[in-house]
Amino acid sequence: MSTGSTASGAGTASDAPVRPPEPTAPSADAAGAGLRQGLKRRHMQLIALGGVIGAGLFVGSGVVVRSTGPAAVVSFLAAGGLTVLIMRMLAEMTVARPALGSFYAHVRETLGHRAGFAVGWLYWYFFVIVVAVEAVAGGRIIRLWLPGAPLWAVSLVLMALLTATNMVSARSYGEFEYWFSSIKVVAIVVFLFLGALYVCGLWPDSTGGLALLTAHGGFAPAGVGAVLAAVVPCVGFFTGAEIVTIAAAESVEPERAVADAIRSIVLRVVAFYVLSIFLVVAVVPWTSKAIEVSPYAAVLDRLAVPAAGTVMNAIVLVAVLSCLNSALYTSSRMLFALTRNGDAPRGFTKLSASGVPRRALLAGTSVGYLSVIAAWISPDVVFTFLINSYGAIALFVYLAIAVAQLRMRRALERDDPARLTLRMWGFPWLSRLTVALMALVIGAMAVLPDSRAQFWLSLLTLGVVLAAYEIRRRVRRP
Repeated sequence: MSTGSTASGAGTASDAPVRPPEPTAPSADAAGAGLRQGLKRRHMQLIALGGVIGAGLFVGSGVVVRSTGPAAVVSFLAAGGLTVLIMRMLAEMTVARPALGSFYAHVRETLGHRAGFAVGWLYWYFFVIVVAVEAVAGGRIIRLWLPGAPLWAVSLVLMALLTATNMVSARSYGEFEYWFSSIKVVAIVVFLFLGALYVCGLWPDSTGGLALLTAHGGFAPAGVGAVLAAVVPCVGFFTGAEIVTIAAAESVEPERAVADAIRSIVLRVVAFYVLSIFLVVAVVPWTSKAIEVSPYAAVLDRLAVPAAGTVMNAIVLVAVLSCLNSALYTSSRMLFALTRNGDAPRGFTKLSASGVPRRALLAGTSVGYLSVIAAWISPDVVFTFLINSYGAIALFVYLAIAVAQLRMRRALERDDPARLTLRMWGFPWLSRLTVALMALVIGAMAVLPDSRAQFWLSLLTLGVVLAAYEIRRRVRRP
């Protein structure tokens, strides 16, 4: 069972896919919702730029390298390519038919009310769990410097601080994310520069060269199967690239911002992930245990950079705070969008004087608080369950986006081709291939030992959401 089956189940009379209404200007849509256009182009550019740079890149990527060897570069390249295709499909829909809630609205229009309800609530659930995960991760880093502080207290303080920031205005979120993302981008650029100097033999005491790519068992010591299996977790590292389409409703230039962001995503994927992982395996032997702990810190240690561990901890903390900031923002806007079609209680529609859906923001924060408490009281049972229960949800959403684009593109070509100012490449064949590859990744999660628990518990989450839709539909039926 997957999002695809959810969509196909939307064929009843009350759920039949409806023909999209005539497009409206994005500013009119946002103004009607009461949101303020407080995000400038520089905010949108850095939201998009930093969206794919999470703590997973700085820490989690080491697990992939240790399981695949230098061929991890290929795994990240394949996962990045698939993400680029999904984002291009999403950008086509967002630019052609801008809507509050972005892909939630697109899926609802093209695949039916049930599919839209499921995608919107799954995405909300995904990010409220991310809030807790990032808060706990940030707390653990801070406790390296304040070992006497309780983890739960530090985590709650981080959540409270960034909740307060998001409560002010969309521009306040944008400013914090602008600087968080700027630090992450600068850190990656500096890392690429230093690593390139070492590989080229221009760094003190370095011999240079690429001998480490084949020195310990070859380029793919674990075989092609391990390389393909590693694509599954790698796709998860790219989650967040779509946040810019959610933020478009509060942008001064939504269509241009989204188009520019998606056009540059190829460069971001290649530079930030593929090149940096390439330098990691070229500078440090992939068999080193230090890579699994923190691959980037291992490289800085190899280069004898002073206080390398402290520097990387600080950068990872910034990445964690950035993810936490974006998760609070994104979950609140998705919940607000759900209220527009009656898919969430109307009480969450209320806005502050500055145009912030504070009730929706506090709803996600409350779930985050409860999850952090669960991490303190029952880390091995309740918190582990929560982490596994959202592991495949982003992939379900991505699959729904891809299927929605196939249907919306046909409708636009028939009814309003002038709206297709940004097009998916190679339609329809490349779109169909993307759907198939996304389904293959999800299927692989179901059978691979490392991801099997996440898949089945995420499927349980999907089942709960679908059951909630049926209850809502029956209650609302005349």
